[in-house]
Amino acid sequence: METNGTPQSPAGDWRSYERMLLPPIQDLHKLGVYEEHGGYDRLRRVLEDDAFEPSDVTDEVKASGLTGRGGAGFPTGIKWTFMPEPDERPRFIGVNADESEPGTFKDRQVMEYNPHLMLEGILLAGYALHIDTAYVYIRGEYTDWIVHLKEQLENAYEAGYVGENIMGSDFTMDIVLHKGAGAYICGEETSLMESLEGKRGYPRYKPPFPAQSGIFGSPTTINNAETLAHVPLIVEQGGEAYSNIGAGDMPGPALYGMSGHVKNPGVYEFPTGMLLTDLIYDVCDGMARDKDLKAVVPGGSSVPPVPADQIDGISMNDESLGEVGSRTGTFCPLVLDEETDMVSFLRRVAHFYQDETCGQCTPCREGTSWLEKILARIDEGEGRMRDIDLLLELCDNMDGGRTICAFADGAVGPVRATVKRFREEFVAKCQASVHPVSTEVSAGAESAVAATE
Repeated sequence: METNGTPQSPAGDWRSYERMLLPPIQDLHKLGVYEEHGGYDRLRRVLEDDAFEPSDVTDEVKASGLTGRGGAGFPTGIKWTFMPEPDERPRFIGVNADESEPGTFKDRQVMEYNPHLMLEGILLAGYALHIDTAYVYIRGEYTDWIVHLKEQLENAYEAGYVGENIMGSDFTMDIVLHKGAGAYICGEETSLMESLEGKRGYPRYKPPFPAQSGIFGSPTTINNAETLAHVPLIVEQGGEAYSNIGAGDMPGPALYGMSGHVKNPGVYEFPTGMLLTDLIYDVCDGMARDKDLKAVVPGGSSVPPVPADQIDGISMNDESLGEVGSRTGTFCPLVLDEETDMVSFLRRVAHFYQDETCGQCTPCREGTSWLEKILARIDEGEGRMRDIDLLLELCDNMDGGRTICAFADGAVGPVRATVKRFREEFVAKCQASVHPVSTEVSAGAESAVAATE
């Protein structure tokens, strides 16, 4: 596919964009290098400026229009305002670094190449929300990143950026690393809190919401790891300047995790609102093996795929993707070429959700199992035509608020969209399973009928 530069990308002049989350600075993960390039200056400015109240940080984040980069895309500043006024109870931040969704692999880039930016963002959020302790809930399989982050956190403690009376101020806050055990459901904020408390990772009923009763029953805010790394950038340049970067409905830079059938997969930083065609054909140098594009899953496996004939002019922001029935999710597009078997692809996705459901809610526990079983039957050439509509009926019975958390909604999103948008592939596999009556049987039946006449 050739692109001629039109329509205009909401990302603006993205080719001239200078990276802010992952700037090209050697050894930036080291505390000394980070300090040389302005590291922790934003925190120092906030703590030393008597006119900079905690609420001012929240106001700047609200003005920036920053939305969560963990998948839900909720306005971060608005979320912060849900926290009640300080009282005698401790207050917590839960940093979601559990990153377990298939096709999503960008938070670990921040933790590896610019961990102190995330730590500074956590501290700024802690100052804004009067936080006592932040728990960084990190995916247990991220062994190297855990060791790496632990070392850098210890360096930050030794330098006085974390702990008692930070930088000589009255602000005291601790940061604790907590390893998950490989459960995808713990990426859901209430399951994350249950796991932190040493319990099984079951989602909680809401209300009460985390801001009212979160970790250990105390006020809690849960934010994605990359989301918090944006906060120092906002404090440095101001919320209004930040809001002018990228797409207006969800501004700022974003880390695009490009995977699938492209020539150069990887994590790329650009403003939000990048055209899908620009990401595939310019940033990633086109399709692998020069195949034609079939579909794009814009942001993690729970996001509905977009067929190739619908992506022209579609950009990576929810307003644009909403026009084709999808959303940005985690900003990690999975690119599928013309040879992709969409039935087999969906079967693998369904297997993941069947394996990862916590099993607390019947519609999710039973529904994910049946979705996988039916898709396996179709994929193996044993499907029946009625199975196609049965899949859609199952989706209707699983989502729409029938479960405690949104896991079921995430599981059925790709199923419903893929079946509807690529129905002909499901029909073809089901038709192949229908065996025609042999000519010998037909002849015998005709003879039997003739004998009775």
